[in-house]
Amino acid sequence: MDKNIVFPEKLFVSGTDTGIGKTVISTMLMSVLDASYWKPVQSGLDEETDTEFVRRISKADNSRIISERYRLETPMSPHAAADIDRVEIDLADFALPEYQSRHLIVEGAGGLWVPLNWKHSMLDLIQQLDIPVLLVARSELGTLNHTLLSLEALEKRGIEVFGVILNGPHHSSNYETIKHFGKVAVWEVEPVEKLRKKALEKAFLKMINNI
Repeated sequence: MDKNIVFPEKLFVSGTDTGIGKTVISTMLMSVLDASYWKPVQSGLDEETDTEFVRRISKADNSRIISERYRLETPMSPHAAADIDRVEIDLADFALPEYQSRHLIVEGAGGLWVPLNWKHSMLDLIQQLDIPVLLVARSELGTLNHTLLSLEALEKRGIEVFGVILNGPHHSSNYETIKHFGKVAVWEVEPVEKLRKKALEKAFLKMINNI
């Protein structure tokens, strides 16, 4: 990754799966960019939410944290969690919020085809918000099919892809393959042992210098 890279003002962090590292990557970006953070839909409230995690680790003040549009009790796909809560998620309810920072980081829920409701998916939400996507994928075995299919889905919708971050141990073959077939910028973030602001800043610098 070119260390002179210019991040877009607004960026949607999506993933190839759930538990893929979207929140950690969002936190890393929050730790190094003058950014605001917005998680449009949060499913699961019993444990620390993604928004609470980002705020705690990045040490962002409350002015940079934007409240979720929907907060659902059960840690399931938004459409299923909404059914349990007897809430109807309406795609028309989502619009980019106002923010005072240089950047806005928007984090999705699960992967691209995760249903938002019984008519729309995360892809529809991204398309409506009309901002570039940073796709987070695992670096290890099994990532090729998931990542390339996700890139194809974004391309078919005419959604701009800022790049792919492979999250996990270095895997040169997967890195080169996704870069070749996906025709996008691909970067790597290796595991961070202790999730702290300084550790994520260090991981970011390592990523942009490609070391």
